[in-house]
Amino acid sequence: MNEQNSNDSQLLFDPRFGEALKLFNSAKWYPAHDALEELWHETNGPERNTLQGLLQVAVAQVHLESGNSNGATILYGEGLGRLKRAGTPNLGLDLEHLCSLLEQRLKSLQRQENIEVFNNPLILERS
Repeated sequence: MNEQNSNDSQLLFDPRFGEALKLFNSAKWYPAHDALEELWHETNGPERNTLQGLLQVAVAQVHLESGNSNGATILYGEGLGRLKRAGTPNLGLDLEHLCSLLEQRLKSLQRQENIEVFNNPLILERS
């Protein structure tokens, strides 16, 4: 993960980005996905990778809600891979914390364990 704060990113000044993060952290997965996807379509550069990883996690959560653990497993893996890819900007977010949560959930899904013992993924700001 890129340790740079990406302060130059226009996303940090877009109120829709903040709203997408609020939706995500409120476990409103489908609206969060839609909000992130809208931004993703409008974004160029490495920030697209971060947005795509986040929206894939939101879709994984949608799959979990509908009982599709296979779909959730696939999308957790893809989202995690994007968020951990070298050069992925953190956009002022604590992606390490998010990735740690995702890795726990992914491993449990792969072992067909109950992932409800883990907290929902949260996107925290870097301190």
